[in-house]
Amino acid sequence: MQNLVTVFGGSGFVGTQAVRYLAKAGWRVRVAVRNPNLAYKMRLLGDVGQIDVVQANLRNGPSIERALDGATASLNLVGVGYETGRQGFQAVHVMGARNVAEAARAMGLSRIVQMSALGADAESPSKYLRTKAEGEAAVREIYPDAVVARPSIVFGTGDGFFNKFAGMAQISPVLPLIGGGQTRFQPVFVGDLGQALAHMVVTDAAAGQTYELGGPSVFTFKELMERILAETGQRRLLLPIPFPVAALLGKVGDVMSAVIPPPVTSDQVDALRSDHVVSGRYAGLAELGLSPTSLEAILPTYLYAYRKGGQYADQDAREMEAGRA
Repeated sequence: MQNLVTVFGGSGFVGTQAVRYLAKAGWRVRVAVRNPNLAYKMRLLGDVGQIDVVQANLRNGPSIERALDGATASLNLVGVGYETGRQGFQAVHVMGARNVAEAARAMGLSRIVQMSALGADAESPSKYLRTKAEGEAAVREIYPDAVVARPSIVFGTGDGFFNKFAGMAQISPVLPLIGGGQTRFQPVFVGDLGQALAHMVVTDAAAGQTYELGGPSVFTFKELMERILAETGQRRLLLPIPFPVAALLGKVGDVMSAVIPPPVTSDQVDALRSDHVVSGRYAGLAELGLSPTSLEAILPTYLYAYRKGGQYADQDAREMEAGRA
């Protein structure tokens, strides 16, 4: 365990998987988070002393330098889905990424990996996607051989997409289809993404590459909502909402975001105006030696929690039918 990688945002949904695979690869891992007291379980993902947790904030230069001290590589996973307080898109996705790259360059790190998003585009109507692209450019300006990862929506236990809409279906008779539900996605399994990120850190051939990471299948937003309802046994109205109307609902969400996580923001509506599928112009999971895991194989393993009756609801129904026979 000679090499040390600092993983910013390493205690999150994606970060936990990346840390797990980096530890399996034999690297020492320093997990840099804003609240270390909430990330103590990270140490259990490796051998004794292999994983450490430290405090760092991407807006604070000295804390970044302390987190990178002695490291060989850096993996930045920090991002926000909506703006609140000082956690704005520009501050986190652009300035934060630049701060990490500048500190890494000053301290002589040999590898830096930046997680972006599929659909990142400096011309996107979505500020989220624009700042993701600007963050990529800021890092590459300092590290031309930096590695950039662009995943589609990520699924797995604890995800923020399928759990969100499955929970919404429990309390609402309607699920919204923004823009008619025709936006296309290529969901990638969090385990595959974590393994891919670990490969980007440890593999020399990844230097300077941009990876677009998607699963084996493409779905429209409507098809994903239908799959959620099928897995949870819910019958709900799928209501098409034109983009102009959705934009108004998003503005309400913008106001809510100051207090609670909003159902949708105006920027998320803008992001849904474009597809989130791999373009084929960049390397992907195959070039990292990985086979993508299907949505169908994983979704039932955690969405059962939203079924009436829970995990064994279908089994109970079958046993009742067998008893009647």
